[in-house]
Amino acid sequence: MPRDLKIPGERHPEKAHRPDNAQPKKPSWIRVKAPSGSGYTETKAIMREHNLSTVCEEAGCPNVGECWSQGHATMMIMGEVCTRGCTFCNVATGRPDSLDVFEPGRVADAVKKLGLNHVVITSVDRDDVDDGGAEHFAQTIRAIRRQSPGTTIEILTPDFLKSAPGSLEIVVAAKPDVFNHNLETVPGLYPSVRPGARYFHSLRVLQRVKEIDPSMFTKSGIMVGLGERAEEVRQVMDDMRAADVDFLTVGQYLQPTPKHHAVDRFVTPEEFASYEKSAYGKGFLMVSATPLTRSSYHAGDDFAQLQEARNRRLEKLEKEGA
Repeated sequence: MPRDLKIPGERHPEKAHRPDNAQPKKPSWIRVKAPSGSGYTETKAIMREHNLSTVCEEAGCPNVGECWSQGHATMMIMGEVCTRGCTFCNVATGRPDSLDVFEPGRVADAVKKLGLNHVVITSVDRDDVDDGGAEHFAQTIRAIRRQSPGTTIEILTPDFLKSAPGSLEIVVAAKPDVFNHNLETVPGLYPSVRPGARYFHSLRVLQRVKEIDPSMFTKSGIMVGLGERAEEVRQVMDDMRAADVDFLTVGQYLQPTPKHHAVDRFVTPEEFASYEKSAYGKGFLMVSATPLTRSSYHAGDDFAQLQEARNRRLEKLEKEGA
């Protein structure tokens, strides 16, 4: 019988035997309204019509109601089953199906139907595929360009840790407008939070993108509330800036189920404001640091601000050099 991904034990077989972690009550500043409204319903219908998965649903994003009501959905390509088993993530783990060669076209159709000015495309990890799904990403970008040439494209990729050499270059050559790869947490927590990944490899992915195409915007994000210390977060900021990352996101970790990594604490809005101030001081073009910040939250508006910030910096450098 096929797996039923609505059953936690089948959705996360690698977590089924883990002891339960208590899920603390959420503070008032991160409570959100249940999704509703015609915009939400229409977006959901388009996703179902085109047989598309979204990270909004699969990862249990708290902002799904707000984003979908505006027609903004982050599409998750290459299936809904991931080959990794990160302890923070609610995406199902296991052996995925073969890649769907028609998916890039369906994604492009949905982007056109939604009338998006900016779209975010992410994926599961596909360690079972030689190039980690790099060509599938590239085909999806090209399909969107053909149908919606005015739409800017942001991608949130895996780390291509186990992929063939040159895989990352395939994705960058397709010219997304923003290349996002999340570091997710501080290096000391990788063994317990992101055991299938390597911190400095992920950092190198971001650095390599800039080496291949210095004009491409790069973006990365971390979660807080997992047990990290403030000085570790600021060190990650320094590491990102050394890799010339343009845009930083910082959001509160929310525990999907009792089998997932425990919430260490809820970081206050004042602490997020402090992280934002530090990040701008370190030279990021754009920073989003709030409890409800997620990688693709307000991505379209943020992209416009990112472009403006780069233009202002270039103008300043020109004046200083004059």
